[in-house]
Amino acid sequence: MNKVILVGRLARDPEVRYTQNGKAVASFSIAVNRFGGGQGQEQTDFIPIVAWEKLAEICGNNLTKGRRVLVEGRLQIRSYDGNDGQKRRVAEVIAQNIEFLDSRQTGGNSGGGGSTNSFNDASSFGSDVFPEEEIPF
Repeated sequence: MNKVILVGRLARDPEVRYTQNGKAVASFSIAVNRFGGGQGQEQTDFIPIVAWEKLAEICGNNLTKGRRVLVEGRLQIRSYDGNDGQKRRVAEVIAQNIEFLDSRQTGGNSGGGGSTNSFNDASSFGSDVFPEEEIPF
């Protein structure tokens, strides 16, 4: 089973692009805190998130840097050739459900509260992975 659930704040605004076939894809990162090290120090991981089709458009229209979200999805590792010719690998979460954990008015300024909105793209759950040539980044 490949399932990831993360809660964090957007590290940057979503970037929405369209494939050659017209499918929307949004990419953004969320900052997720974790406790690490022997002294219990808090550290932050920046996790790349990718959303497709209607979910991508919803993210592009409603999410901004600092917004607190819960992301459910699956972990994907993909490879590509960098500009220098080196083979690169990237780990990212393919979002299947996103919940907004604070209201639009509070943005990143509030420690929580506000309304919760949930958006998912259940129609694509379990569908085939998009071909790598359709990924615009």
